[in-house]
Amino acid sequence: MSEEFKIGDLVTGIYKTGKYIGEITAIKPEHYLVKVKAVLKHPMQGDIHSPKDPNVAFFQERRALAYHEQTNIPKKMVRAYTGDVPEYNASLKEVVEKTKNDLETEGTEWALRSLENMKVLEKDYFK
Repeated sequence: MSEEFKIGDLVTGIYKTGKYIGEITAIKPEHYLVKVKAVLKHPMQGDIHSPKDPNVAFFQERRALAYHEQTNIPKKMVRAYTGDVPEYNASLKEVVEKTKNDLETEGTEWALRSLENMKVLEKDYFK
């Protein structure tokens, strides 16, 4: 059973394949509406239904949720957060660097295609 939270609580939440720190702004029967404050893990690139498969019809570029963007996160994917909340852009820069390093190390065809997407996203994120 998942923990019960209230509006205003700081939490971590997984949305698709990204992980975020956010604030609960509404409570729904199956979801919490969470306002993004920081990024903990960048979403994986490619087809969410065929993870790590480079040979899909559309290899999607997946962006991190934006600062103060709100999203519905299933209650079972939300956990309490008690630490300091990093500044959004600093957290995004850190996870982009970590993701790029991990992809370079992996070196598979999927990783190389993902790395290309990450470089495009990085230019857009940090204009």
